[in-house]
Amino acid sequence: MQALLPLSQCSLRPQLLTSVLPAGDSWGILAFLCATLWNLPVVPALNSTDQVTTRQSIQQTYDLTRYLEHQLHALAATYLNYLGPPFNEPDFDPPRVIGAEAVPSATVDFHLWRSLNDNARLAANYRAYSHLMCYLRTMDGAAPAAMPTLRHSLAHFRASLQGLLGSIAGIMASLGYPLPPPVPDGTPTLHSHFLRKMDDFWLLKELQTWLWRSAKDFNRLRKKVPPSAVMLHVETRGF
Repeated sequence: MQALLPLSQCSLRPQLLTSVLPAGDSWGILAFLCATLWNLPVVPALNSTDQVTTRQSIQQTYDLTRYLEHQLHALAATYLNYLGPPFNEPDFDPPRVIGAEAVPSATVDFHLWRSLNDNARLAANYRAYSHLMCYLRTMDGAAPAAMPTLRHSLAHFRASLQGLLGSIAGIMASLGYPLPPPVPDGTPTLHSHFLRKMDDFWLLKELQTWLWRSAKDFNRLRKKVPPSAVMLHVETRGF
């Protein structure tokens, strides 16, 4: 079984080893360390290329989430004006109902969020944006042809979000995590005109919250992959 062990973690071991050897016996310490290294099962050549590539992907994905936040700010203002009152009023805060319930909520308890492992974080992001993409297609198709600027903004945002989804999938693959099951392909159920507007309103709110959370997730993840770290692959036997 292959295990990844950062060299920085190995710095704890020599301190423990020197405590069982006489003080000042540097040749004895060196001989002991050489003997220990000689008996390691397998120590392949050091290689940090994959790690550097993964960190770059995480950084680019983080940058993309921040860019999408900027895009959404402009898109939401235009779209809410298209929906009209009360949706474009600053204090409008309706309950989350109907189709928007199918979109996983980005709201999570802070302590629960901190306890999530990397796989769970990435999987939650991937599932959420897969659902959100389905609703964006519906919004894009419902935008009136008489508003070409709005249709263009929706199409551009949807293409960027598709890129984010692909980036998350790439990071999961590089870290050895499986992708969540695909979201069933289908069109969200449409209700009355007003309830459809409610769904659109909540979709924009969930997109805003998810992009904010994703930026936190990827910022946390990129800090776990330091740029200058060198990884040591150690093949263990009997475990």
